Amino acid sequence: MSEEQRIQVLPPAEARRIAAGEVIDRPAALVREFLDNAIDAGGRLIEVLIEEGGISRIEVVDDGGGMGKEDLELCYLAHATSKIRCLDDLKTAVTLGFRGEALAAAAAVSRLEILSSRDGREAWKLCVGPGEKNPPNLEQSRRAKGTSVRAIGLYDTIPARKRFLKRPGSEGTACRQIFNEKALAFPGIAFRYSQDESLKCFLPPASSLKERFSQIFLEERESVFLHEITAIGNGFSVSVVAGGPELSRNDRRFQFIYANNRRIQDFSLLQALEYGLQGWFPNGTHPIGTVFITIDPALADCNIHPAKREVRFADPGAIHHALSSALRDFCHHANIVEKATIADQSQRLDLRSDTNIVGADTFFVAEETAPYSATYSAPEIKPVPYSAPHSIPAPENNGTRYLGRVFNLFFLVEKNDTLFVIDQHAAHERILYDKFLSGNIPKQELLVAIPFVTENPEEDSFLEEKQGVLAKLGIVIKRNGDEWLIEALPADWKLSDSETTDEILNFKDARENIGEHWAATYSCKSAVKDGDFLDERTALALAEEALALPVSRCPHGRPIWFELSRADLFKAVKRS
Repeated sequence: MSEEQRIQVLPPAEARRIAAGEVIDRPAALVREFLDNAIDAGGRLIEVLIEEGGISRIEVVDDGGGMGKEDLELCYLAHATSKIRCLDDLKTAVTLGFRGEALAAAAAVSRLEILSSRDGREAWKLCVGPGEKNPPNLEQSRRAKGTSVRAIGLYDTIPARKRFLKRPGSEGTACRQIFNEKALAFPGIAFRYSQDESLKCFLPPASSLKERFSQIFLEERESVFLHEITAIGNGFSVSVVAGGPELSRNDRRFQFIYANNRRIQDFSLLQALEYGLQGWFPNGTHPIGTVFITIDPALADCNIHPAKREVRFADPGAIHHALSSALRDFCHHANIVEKATIADQSQRLDLRSDTNIVGADTFFVAEETAPYSATYSAPEIKPVPYSAPHSIPAPENNGTRYLGRVFNLFFLVEKNDTLFVIDQHAAHERILYDKFLSGNIPKQELLVAIPFVTENPEEDSFLEEKQGVLAKLGIVIKRNGDEWLIEALPADWKLSDSETTDEILNFKDARENIGEHWAATYSCKSAVKDGDFLDERTALALAEEALALPVSRCPHGRPIWFELSRADLFKAVKRS
């Protein structure tokens, strides 16, 4: 074995520079760490300044508690921290930073300058960088109470790393994203962001998480569509800021999860956000929103990732259930009313949806939340089967007039000086959906049971656990050795055997939201389709029931109708 291949201990300076890459992988990571320290120091006005995307300079200025000379002499050393003293302190740590890595890592990959004062009378300045003398240069200076931390020339002494940085524009975008993420969780703090000596953003203190979300991501007139929902559980509480369907997006870029004010990556909780709001967003679109979890530090391990992007919860299922249940209860029981007049539209947004949700902004869930069960006060539902033109008696004359149908899908109805364009499939789908969730499900015994097999033991365990729930939904299954048998299904079920099997196995992705998932599938498959013909009497009956629905959206979130008042129609064609 050659001398170069033998095991050696790296020099401390080289080890620090290599380890620093785990914490500081790009300029945005320095912005994150400096902001954490500024917030932990109690800053009420925090400013971020970057140049060339943060590659040439990053500076964070705060008016917090500051540091004295003794602190500055130690702060740049590895694992120097004021926030914990021993391992057990991690069980109670509530600060954003606690490892003591940030300033040491910054000093290993850039020239670090810190100017700080505890009282505004005496201030000290520290300058330290890769390969510089120890102890570093420390001199007396002047500044108001607080701290300024500056990193100059990121990776100038490590060309191999600097080569892989992106262009300044891309790195600057990442820095701005980190700035937004930190500001989002601390609405009471004012934040300022400048790039290349130009002020890009100023966020004054906000009164709530909802207001801060609106400040960062929305235009002022969009904030009316934002809601705040809260829930509590054993050792934790959850606050959710979520937009209505008017603010839907085609991707999940505007969904965030925070644990004790630190943004984390947790796919299961993002799923809970989507499950809880299921049925309010059209197919292919997603809600915007942020989930803020406040949890006893003893019930969460925040020390499993070098950059603290992940958290291991003691009971993640309880948090998932509390979150999705709170959102479902808000959507279905908080008296959300749809408004969609053209008069309102002229003052509202040019967004994806043409309706407006108004209602209670906050819905509270008790600590001992019972399993969710949907109950509605929807009108009695009368099925509207296709090719049955006279199966429903004509409704009483109450000012509703059927005018005809267009595009083999929409029918036109006049009521109270308003023209309604009603989607026959969406309307019938919502009526069946409400009926499914508000009463007993009639089931039909199968003459020949449908056999199917699962792909893994987890699916077997899931089906065994949910047999009782499925039976209440009209689905009777029984295990028979290595296979399962479907012995009964809801009456008038129309899917093929393989499609039915797939739908049942897909329940495992819905978690506790099985009832709504199945109701949406059942109603969609059973409702009249695009192109199905409805005679005038049947169409009018369907319209009456649709206009009486408490929620004017199909289970997948699409509006059931569009309305145009007489006054707005006259205005549109310039008639007085």
